[in-house]
Parts: sequence; C-alpha cells; structure tokens
Amino acid sequence: MTKEIAIFGAGCFWGVEEAFRTLEGVLKTEVGYCGGHTENPAYKEVCTDTTGHAEVVQLEFEPEIISYKKLLEVFWSIHDPTTLNRQGPDYGSQYRSVIFTTTDEQKNIAENYKKELNESARFPRKIITQINTAPVFYSAEDYHQQYLQKKGLRQCH
Repeated sequence: MTKEIAIFGAGCFWGVEEAFRTLEGVLKTEVGYCGGHTENPAYKEVCTDTTGHAEVVQLEFEPEIISYKKLLEVFWSIHDPTTLNRQGPDYGSQYRSVIFTTTDEQKNIAENYKKELNESARFPRKIITQINTAPVFYSAEDYHQQYLQKKGLRQCH
C-alpha cells in the first residue's frame, strides 16, 4: 500500500477537511497552516492575516484507491477558485485558494488540470488558485481537528 500526502487550502479549513475526510482512499486528515513566514503559528495569529499562512487540510491518501486528480476534482468543486483571498463570508489571505504539492507529479497534474479548467470556461472568471511546492505544515490546535464532525455539522456556511 502506497501512501501520499496532499495539502489543500480552500477557505475555512473546517469545511475543507469535512469535504475530504470521508472519501474512500483518504486515510487521515489534519487541519493546519502552511505557506507563511511565522514558525509554529497559532490560530489567533493566522487570523490577523499577518503570518502569511493559509488555513489548509493535509490528507494522507492511497493513490491506488483515490487518484490525486480525483482529489483535485473535489478541491475545485468545494470553493470558488476565482476569488482572491475570500470564500463565502471569510476573507483574508489565510482563506486563499492554494494547492501545496508534495511531489513533482502532483505539481504537473495540478497545473495541467488548472489549465484545462481555465480553457473549458467552467468558471466565469480565471482560476487564481496558487500551486506551490509544499513548505512546512504546522498542525492546528486540537480543537480544530475534525471540528465539524465533533459538532455534528457537515459544513461551515
């Protein structure tokens, strides 16, 4: 069994985690922070929009069961990837649309899929999702992990 890591930011990490948590082939989800300049950021710091971090979910998945492209399909279906630093009522760079890739293959698949979507005109505006090599992932505080599941909710908004 091969395992891979994928990291996605698509707004509030509670809802993003819930969208991926129950997919067949996803072994583990963990919410956290990625892409900023502050070491070991805390939620209150990230919410100030000064750390540079995005709220993200890190997935451990089995590519033999669920492909990275299928994960991208889910990612692009759960948020508006054409909106800069905003999802629903949440705004700030911590809510940006971002993919942090953990392999060169993921980077190629994500860039090609983004190009295909832009050319297809599926979205009314150009996709602004950032695609970057994964930097350090910082796990969010325990109370954020599986937050919606703990509260018996399916989504944030």
